[in-house]
Amino acid sequence: MTKILVYGLLVLNWIQIGVINGLSDGVPIGAIFDRNSGQVHTAFRHEVQSFNRAYSGVHRYRLENITKELDVTDSFAVSNALCSHLSKGVLAIFGVSNASSLATIQSYSNTFKVPFITISMAQNTSSIDSYQIYMRPLYINAIIKVIEHFEWMKVSYIYDSDEGLIRLQQLFQSTNSYEYDLHIDAKRVSSVDNCFNVLYELHKKDEEENQRIILDLQMDKSEEVIMKVMLFHDICNARFHFLLGELGMLEMNLSNFEIGGINITGFQLMDPKNQTAQMFLNSWSNLDPKEWPGAGKKSIKYEAALAVDAVRLFTRSFSGILGIDPNFIHRQTGSANENKGIKCTDDSLVTSRQGDKIIKAMKSVNFEGVTGRVAFDENGHRKDFTLGVYDVGMNRGTAKIGYWNKNEGFMIQQARLWREFVHSPNQNRTRIVTTIQVKPYVMFKNEPEIGEPMVSKHNLEGYCIDLAEAVAREVGFDYIIKFVDDNKYGAKTDNLTWNGMVGELIKHKADMAIAPLTITAARERVIDFTKPFMSLGISIMIKKPENQKAHVFSFMDPLSYEIWMCIVFAYIGVSVVLFLVSRFSPNEWHLSEDSSITNDFTISNSLWFSLGAFMQQGCDVSPRSMSGRIVGSVWWFFTLIIISSYTANLAAFLTVERMLTPIESAEDLAKQTDIQYGTTKSGSTEAFFKHSKVDMYHRMWSYMTSATPSVFVDKIEDGISKVREANGKYAFLIESTTNEYYNQREPCDTMKVGNNLNSNGFGIATPIGSDLKDKLNFAVLELRESGQLAHWQKKWWLDAGTCPPQKTSKDGAQSALSLDNVAGIFFILIGGLVLALITAGLEFLYKSKMDSRRYKTTFGSAIRSKARLSFRGHADGGEPSTTRMRKSMSTYTYTGPSQVVGVDAYSEANTHTQV
Repeated sequence: MTKILVYGLLVLNWIQIGVINGLSDGVPIGAIFDRNSGQVHTAFRHEVQSFNRAYSGVHRYRLENITKELDVTDSFAVSNALCSHLSKGVLAIFGVSNASSLATIQSYSNTFKVPFITISMAQNTSSIDSYQIYMRPLYINAIIKVIEHFEWMKVSYIYDSDEGLIRLQQLFQSTNSYEYDLHIDAKRVSSVDNCFNVLYELHKKDEEENQRIILDLQMDKSEEVIMKVMLFHDICNARFHFLLGELGMLEMNLSNFEIGGINITGFQLMDPKNQTAQMFLNSWSNLDPKEWPGAGKKSIKYEAALAVDAVRLFTRSFSGILGIDPNFIHRQTGSANENKGIKCTDDSLVTSRQGDKIIKAMKSVNFEGVTGRVAFDENGHRKDFTLGVYDVGMNRGTAKIGYWNKNEGFMIQQARLWREFVHSPNQNRTRIVTTIQVKPYVMFKNEPEIGEPMVSKHNLEGYCIDLAEAVAREVGFDYIIKFVDDNKYGAKTDNLTWNGMVGELIKHKADMAIAPLTITAARERVIDFTKPFMSLGISIMIKKPENQKAHVFSFMDPLSYEIWMCIVFAYIGVSVVLFLVSRFSPNEWHLSEDSSITNDFTISNSLWFSLGAFMQQGCDVSPRSMSGRIVGSVWWFFTLIIISSYTANLAAFLTVERMLTPIESAEDLAKQTDIQYGTTKSGSTEAFFKHSKVDMYHRMWSYMTSATPSVFVDKIEDGISKVREANGKYAFLIESTTNEYYNQREPCDTMKVGNNLNSNGFGIATPIGSDLKDKLNFAVLELRESGQLAHWQKKWWLDAGTCPPQKTSKDGAQSALSLDNVAGIFFILIGGLVLALITAGLEFLYKSKMDSRRYKTTFGSAIRSKARLSFRGHADGGEPSTTRMRKSMSTYTYTGPSQVVGVDAYSEANTHTQV
């Protein structure tokens, strides 16, 4: 009996020791969550269980989770929950808080020296002695920096909770400290509909005013408000810009913003590319949502992620304490048995704990958590954290535009679409290729006579069709071709969305665009491009002017008509001056053969002298006076220069056919207004001039937008038709490759002038994140290196041309002159001879008329007499008839006119003179 009693006491002792050791392995923690916390409570519970399952064997302790779910806005219920947790000896309390209950929680936490780790909004009222740890960072400075970046001077702050009111106060304090002049119009709303009504009233108050809205609501409510705005077209425009006040921008359904439609900027605390976050999300997505409400997805709310990091914060801190002091856990358990404790408000006893060591350890911890870097300052606030800044624009979907942290501030990066591209379960599906009908890239082989043509790759041909077939064969996919709905390449519309092929790629209506689509920076932000398959630039197309062929008077072209007129006036002026100086100079007067004083430089002789000198011929008279010789000398020098210049240019003007173009470059276009110029609408060429910083191109854009009628065209064909029909009064700004193509096509009346204005390239476009982008890129590079791209360009541009090649002389030899070049000279010669004959005839008739009157004979007899003497004199071969007449009649004695027998009036007159 005694032995049995002894054995029983030993067993009881062993049991008591085992119980004590078991109690020492359990670390009680408390939690307070709202009844509607949902995913937050699930994440907290799952992390506690994960730690107990993975780490209890290593650290010889496990977490004992004591959770209370209640209305956190009820301070009385929160007080009772805190007393309940404290009476059970918890070493830390986790949970959410409300602005109305936060003061109560802080009072209990500081009084009983138990750390309170909250995932609710942080407040800057903490001190070094406080026992609060704020998992959510203070980020009001980030909001200020974003506002400053967008240069907002007036904002409307819309909130629906006490936390929003506290954040509004923080915003006022920060703007004062930054000395940033910001006008804030605050409005509190009660529901989503109430918020929408407030926005609508703001729009109706001034429809032309830009509305900058800070929307401080929960993420689900913010998304609902924005969706209502997007559905209401009156206020869904670029004038509205929302800045979200929460830290979960990517928690919204991003599929709603794939095509943009509204301006939104927000912050993201949890980086989806963070390795720690990705590891957690992998395990989170594998949970059973029935057992773990809110789990089983590849996403998690940032508040739930903060709850996970809160558990990891405590376990890391407590494990660090045990590493230094292994008996710390036993003393905490012993203190609960030895101390009598303090009464809480519900009359429960709360024993004192060493919470100061725990809070100090938590403030000194530093690790990479699900929400990024987890570290705290002495006041219990997060430090060294980074917030991603994301943006949704009217012209595209969600894009990361930068990040903010305390050390660097707001750092801007190139806006790039952010989209988790989900690979299609059937990547071998038939792909949709969007394109546009433009020669020679995409053309129909056979156009149907009636109705719309059926788009089929078997009925299409052209450069891009060959390219599509080659890349499809190289990459390995089947495809169908679809023409773009609005027949546009892609540009921003008035509401800043994208149209054309770019818009279809953004909206995922097509898998790729194979067309003459220019690679630009604006397009690169919203879609992806391969390496360029063709290089080009903006060029000028004009109507080809007719060649300046040689004409009858081509020999006059070396000198302008103004110079010819000046030469004529100079010739007359020199002749008159020579006549005058000869009249006034005594050296020009001399005795003639008949002993009379004569002057050789009559008006006729002066004209004859000047003409002979100009023609570089001699003259039987020459000036004798000094003044006359000065006139002759300067005239000879003048004629020397004129004739030499004329001769130097004569060969070029007689042998070369010249094409005179009205403009030679873009500078010529910009300097004049007689010739209009324009481009296609909604294309890269239009965007080039619209956004150019070069003064000349900016001037050209201003002219194009103000020109009447409009110089813009919808299609390339319309622009080319306008060039041909405007008779040289319109120039079309077009890609150089298209320019060269149409110049080789009938009616062969267009041409390219000047150099390219810029350097661009055509590329195959795909949506952001497409699985084909890299494969298409490699295919294009291989086609370029093999020379296939150059072969296709020669095939569709030169070989298919219908214009004859331009004639060029061989070996630089000049062609011989034709009759057309010098016909005018023969005309002048013939005209001069005919004029001489006519003049001689007129002189003959005039002299005969005068003799008939003088000697009172008939006009006919005078003509016959003069004709007889003229022909007889020529027949005798030498002397003039008058001289012979004088000699023959000198022997006669004058007896009067009636006594002369056998002599006509002319002979009679001469005989009378001799006597």
